[in-house]
Amino acid sequence: MSAWIYEVVRDGGYWGIVFLMTLENIIPPIPSELIMGLGGLAVARGDMAFWPLLGWGTFGATLGNYILFLASDRLGYERMEPLVERWGRWLTLNWDEVEALSGFLRRHGHWMVLLLRFAPMFRTVISIPAGLAHMKHGRFLVFTAIGTGIWNALLIGAGQWLGRSLKDAGMWLGYAGIALIAGAAVWYVWRVLRWKKPQD
Repeated sequence: MSAWIYEVVRDGGYWGIVFLMTLENIIPPIPSELIMGLGGLAVARGDMAFWPLLGWGTFGATLGNYILFLASDRLGYERMEPLVERWGRWLTLNWDEVEALSGFLRRHGHWMVLLLRFAPMFRTVISIPAGLAHMKHGRFLVFTAIGTGIWNALLIGAGQWLGRSLKDAGMWLGYAGIALIAGAAVWYVWRVLRWKKPQD
C-alpha cells in the first residue's frame, strides 16, 4: 500500500503534486501530511528536488484554498447560510461555527489566515470566513502562500529526514498516512452523527 502511494506521488510528478494538494484543500482524500511527506521521501531518494516540490505543492494548496475563498466571497452571507443549513450535516458544519470563525477573524485580524495554516483542523476552513469577510484577494493569497509554504517545507523536511534515517521510511510513512486517513474518516462520521439541525 505504502509503495503504491509513493509511486503515485513520484510518477505523477510535480503536476500530480499540484492536483493532489489542490484537491486536498477542497475535498481532502489524502492528507497533505502524507502527500508532502512522501514528496520529501522522493527528494531523499533523488526522485524529486526540494525547491520545485515546495513551490508546486504550495501553489496547489494555495489554489485549493483560493477556490474555497472565491466561492465564499461570491456567495456572501445571505446565499451561503441556506447552503450550510441545507447541506451542513454532510459538510459537518453548522452556520453558528461559520459565524464564530468569522467573528474570530474580525477580532484578531487577517493575520489569523496566516497563523491558522499551521492548525490541522482549521487551515482549510478559515478560507470560508475569510471569503465571507471579503478579505482583499492579494492579502489572502500572500498570507495563504506564506503559511502553506512554511508548513509544506516542514513536511518535506520531515520526509527527507525519515528517508535518510530509516531504511523502511516509505513503509512507516504509508502506515502514518493510512492512520491519518482512517482518523479523518472516523472524525467525519462522528461529526455527521453528532450534527444537529439548527433551531429556528
